[in-house]
Amino acid sequence: MTDRAFMWMAFNILILIMLFIDLGLNRKSHEVSYKEALTWTGIWISLAMLFNGGIYYYMGKTKALEFFTGYVIEKSLSVDNLFVFIMIFSYFSISKKNQPQILKWGIIGALVMRAIFIFVGIELLNAFHWMIYIFGGILIFTGIKMAFGGEDKVEPEKNLLVQLVRKFIPITKRNSGDRFFISRCGKRAATPLFLTLVMVESSDVIFALDSIPAVFAVTRDPFIVYTSNVFTIMGLRALYFLLANVMGMFAYLKIGISFILAFVGVKMLLAETRFEIPVHFSLGVIFGVLTISIISSILIGNRHKTRVH
Repeated sequence: MTDRAFMWMAFNILILIMLFIDLGLNRKSHEVSYKEALTWTGIWISLAMLFNGGIYYYMGKTKALEFFTGYVIEKSLSVDNLFVFIMIFSYFSISKKNQPQILKWGIIGALVMRAIFIFVGIELLNAFHWMIYIFGGILIFTGIKMAFGGEDKVEPEKNLLVQLVRKFIPITKRNSGDRFFISRCGKRAATPLFLTLVMVESSDVIFALDSIPAVFAVTRDPFIVYTSNVFTIMGLRALYFLLANVMGMFAYLKIGISFILAFVGVKMLLAETRFEIPVHFSLGVIFGVLTISIISSILIGNRHKTRVH
């Protein structure tokens, strides 16, 4: 067995075990406490770093650096997901007790969709070299739009998947506990909880169109791209409940994320030139931008609160 084959096997076994544990512990709907969210966030970050240690040992320093950079990019971009999740749950009035179940199934769906997107994207890049400029342009455009496009809005009536669901499946006006479907007048009907799940899944499709090309700017190795994505996605639910109540503190984080998107877009456009940006330099820029964004948000936010009081 080659080192790469061993790492693929180790990764798949680890994720399957963690999915089994996660699904088993979260079988019943419950409100996730701050302590539980902090514990699981720590577990997923620790597992990602341990796995990165395995990459360093079996595949070398370059691949380990690529994984770490891809993981940091995905982790930072996933924060934008959290803003949208908060708005979706607020729009549908989903209780904190039912939010974990929606995110659990949303994450499972995201794992499948990301795998398809990643391997299709890599095949496109291999078959059509000019696609690298398309991906780079998308990242730059998205970064600029995020910075200057105003606040995100949740508009289910304009969502194509929601429209399709409403066309073929009756929808109840009220939730029935934690159930996605109920029997109404002898017919199967979906609850608003299911519509919320559809919105979460469709939002991840949009985010994947940004985040996956962002990692392509670092590497086109399917193993590195996929594993860094999966570790980020698996830790997303815990991260949501850890940060949901304090997201308002990070007013300037969205600007930082938009800069990161634009930066990796430029990196992708320069990938085949003599001005190619090294991975370690990219990592430094990303860490620097995130640090400045977070510190600025906290300091300016606290100063604003002091003036208000």
